[in-house]
Amino acid sequence: MAALPPGRIAYVNARLLDPASGLDAAGALLTDGETIVEFGPGLFAAGVPSDVEVVDCAGACLAPGLVDMRVQLREPGEEHKESLRSAGEAAVAGGVTSMVCLPNTHPVIDDVATVEFVARRARQIGLAKVYPYAAATKQLEGKELSEIGLLAEAGALAFTDGTKALRNAQTMRRALSYAATFGVMIVQHPEEPALAEGGVMNEGEMASRLGLAGIPPAAEAMMLERDMRLVELTGGRYHAAHLCTADGIDIIRRAKARGLPVSCDTAPPYFALNELAVGEYRTFAKLSPPLRSEDDRRAVVQGLRDGTIDAIASDHAPQDQDSKRLPFAQAAFGGVGLETLLPVSLELYHNGHLSLLEIIGLLTAAPARLLNLAAGQLKAGAPADLMVFDADQPHRIAPDNFRSKSKNSPFDGRPVQGRVLLTVIDGRLVYQAK
Repeated sequence: MAALPPGRIAYVNARLLDPASGLDAAGALLTDGETIVEFGPGLFAAGVPSDVEVVDCAGACLAPGLVDMRVQLREPGEEHKESLRSAGEAAVAGGVTSMVCLPNTHPVIDDVATVEFVARRARQIGLAKVYPYAAATKQLEGKELSEIGLLAEAGALAFTDGTKALRNAQTMRRALSYAATFGVMIVQHPEEPALAEGGVMNEGEMASRLGLAGIPPAAEAMMLERDMRLVELTGGRYHAAHLCTADGIDIIRRAKARGLPVSCDTAPPYFALNELAVGEYRTFAKLSPPLRSEDDRRAVVQGLRDGTIDAIASDHAPQDQDSKRLPFAQAAFGGVGLETLLPVSLELYHNGHLSLLEIIGLLTAAPARLLNLAAGQLKAGAPADLMVFDADQPHRIAPDNFRSKSKNSPFDGRPVQGRVLLTVIDGRLVYQAK
């Protein structure tokens, strides 16, 4: 028998944060069943009615649940690395209530049945809500376009070849044109494949010293320069994922200034780490795209500050131990990120680069707006997808405690501030910190 929906719950003594409306004030919020009823500074000034359950936030922040727009779930096909359930548990522990998954599963998400499977399976589990991207090309082969219209109708939010760049210019042109007729977005992994081939870290002095093949920063810039011409040609909506170079960010900045329909995101490793994290062949710091120079890292921070970068995503890419505990050149790319997304992003607040409201906006309202999702804001009548967090609580990142099946975090052992205390989805408490 299905669980009964929760009754009326009052979250009191909270610092309400709603980036969509600019609200940052002490107050309370009331939910009834699955939805938000009302919220604000003056709510319950005369006391909470006796028939309402009370959750005392004790001065902690109450915000919309995070919307993570770039997650690799590994189910179907590689459940030993991550499953929809383990990713859901990791997500809610990180305050993520909605996540958008890449199509690079086995089978690939390139038909209606697989789109529907992912959505149905996530609903059955009842943790974080999962929305799929569909493959831009069949089998992610970069040749024949997927049925974009049918897949969008079935629930695909946007179209991407995941961790592969759409390398063929004609294919990208057709994808942008076709997607534009359905009002959906093409998401690109902006890396020129021929330049990146064989590379395992950022090209430069450190790669030379370690004797490792490098991926030049120009690989990002060259793909973006080409794609901006195609956006101009087609008018299609284009989103660049995980930007990591100063030149790449500048290309998007100039394209936006020209009024092109482009957007982009980055991930915490690219503003919190640089290539030095590779250290002595540390495979947990082998990411795609690779960690770049300190100048590039600072450019990512500046891109977030000036609004060039629209959103922050976890870029969650779980790998098992067998894939990572190999010589650096042979190890798989990727790092887990669902449970470190909030605390590492909060470094931008603690270091004075952005306000707390701005950070939460990059993690909630902004990705929801890009993907036309009804999420990421406090609003009467909206689903009660919430997180309560302490922005200042210090701790050290300990992957052994992750709920994710995989533990390959580039932030292993990093001291951070900020911890999720409660996560609520559709009014139900799905996570509470111990």
